[in-house]
Amino acid sequence: MAFDLPKDPRDALDWDWSRFKPYYDELAARELDAAHLDEWMADWTAIGALEREVGVRIRIELDLHSDDPAREARYTRFLEQVDEPAMAAVQTLKQKLLASGLTPRNFAIPLRNMKAEAELYRAENLPLLTEHEKTALEYDKIVGSRMVDWKGKDCTLTQLVGEIAGGSREVREEGWRLAMESSLADSKDIDSVWTRLMGIRAKIAKNAGEKDYRDYAWKQRLRFEYSPKDCASFGDAIEKAVVPAARRVYERRAKRLGVKSLRPWDVSVDVMRSTDINVDCFGRPALRPFGEVSELEAKAGGIFSKVDPRLGAYFESMRAARLYDLPNYKGKAPGAYCTGLDASRKPFVLLNAVGGPGDVDTLLHEMGHAFHTFQCYENPELRYYQLWDYPAEFAEVASMSMELLGSPFITKAEGGFYTEEEAARARIMHLEQFLLFWPFMAVVDGFQHWAYESGKGADPAECDAAWSRLWDRFIQGVDWSGLEKEKAKGWQRKLHPFHYPFYYVEYGFAQLGAVQIFARYLKDRKSAVSGYLHGLSLGYSVTLPELFKASGGRFAFDAATLSEAAGVLEREIEKEEKKL
Repeated sequence: MAFDLPKDPRDALDWDWSRFKPYYDELAARELDAAHLDEWMADWTAIGALEREVGVRIRIELDLHSDDPAREARYTRFLEQVDEPAMAAVQTLKQKLLASGLTPRNFAIPLRNMKAEAELYRAENLPLLTEHEKTALEYDKIVGSRMVDWKGKDCTLTQLVGEIAGGSREVREEGWRLAMESSLADSKDIDSVWTRLMGIRAKIAKNAGEKDYRDYAWKQRLRFEYSPKDCASFGDAIEKAVVPAARRVYERRAKRLGVKSLRPWDVSVDVMRSTDINVDCFGRPALRPFGEVSELEAKAGGIFSKVDPRLGAYFESMRAARLYDLPNYKGKAPGAYCTGLDASRKPFVLLNAVGGPGDVDTLLHEMGHAFHTFQCYENPELRYYQLWDYPAEFAEVASMSMELLGSPFITKAEGGFYTEEEAARARIMHLEQFLLFWPFMAVVDGFQHWAYESGKGADPAECDAAWSRLWDRFIQGVDWSGLEKEKAKGWQRKLHPFHYPFYYVEYGFAQLGAVQIFARYLKDRKSAVSGYLHGLSLGYSVTLPELFKASGGRFAFDAATLSEAAGVLEREIEKEEKKL
């Protein structure tokens, strides 16, 4: 039977659990056999996709106005009164499918995942998972409410970046110190959030019968193809193959700036993303790719069309339906993301754009996620909503690859943002950012492993010391002397350990895959884009290594592969430098 559900998912935004429950109950009670398997799965997809989209839409509304108590109350009410019982109901359906011994079409990987999730599931963890989400929201409120007075103008920290990125070294230092002062002022509040989160995680792991939260998170994140030991090896490989290349980036920047040694404000004036390059070191006017967000939208649409007409069409459909919110403003949740509206079969993108070159890169990145979502929704072989998911490690291949695939079209001659000279500078900064990211990723991932391996992760002072050690190991070439406290609190300026524990190494693996696709793109654009889109269309129907292979890359984390990728990036940087 086909469920009679609202045609517009927004009509279900005010549903309580009593409106969802009968559909789950009917599926749990219905006889399940091979003859009716597809129908049962299709009905599960219909109600499951609706419940997920309702939760996503309520969360989006909160993220657009994270300082609104009414929206926060609505979201926490959904978590407690709808999402919690829905998780229990979904678990019942998973167990029913597993007990049947049936395998839906293209469902071997989701079935593997369900078995792992069934082993990890504990009903007593449902309220703890809700408590964890609510506690993590406190981090967003603290960060989202930060304001500074810059020359008589009230600015968010993100807006401050746009104000000072093109200033003199003295102006950058003044702005950086002001932003850092603001972030340190509430560090005790963030310490408290962190300590409570660690306590909740310890309870969740214990309830699930796991040694510690890392073991729990490994299973919860469905990491079948690599281990914590492999992550340590990846960190070692980065130290060997990439840290020297990153050091060369910093040396070139110091030379361009005419300074003996780099200080933090010579690399980035964004204290929340302290290794991101948003300081132009060429002694030329700062890059201002766009004035209004409407210009960002229009020119980005042209870039996507030139990469592939299908991507341009996807973007225009989002533009027509206003399926993104791009500008930064007070009260908006920090960061950027793409999320799926499963019942509508559409993605939604959130940005915090202020007019800098990083905003162009970030929009390309998040739209890579959106194109991934579209490709899965539109593949007729992926009939069930579990197949629209994909490993996080591959999700970031979609986004990071799009940053690189779009780069040839950022010039005004191509309808983009920059003159040829500006484009060369933007590409150099972007490619250098790729090189600098791997060491930073190693800091974040190493910190998260340390937090659980050491048994000291709930102590903020120990966190400060561990972060500092990792920073000194991997970030070589920037002088933080006299700024030891600012350096030590860097872990507080990364939202992933708070919201998404152990979600970060994925970016490192994915960037390696993206550079492999880019290397292929430099030789044959059409073939590379074709492989990229094919990989994006497979959803969760194949394994992680198979997804990498289908897209034109290889899932790897060894020093030799990293060294080869770093070489590709350094050669491209050298080409761009010759244009200046």
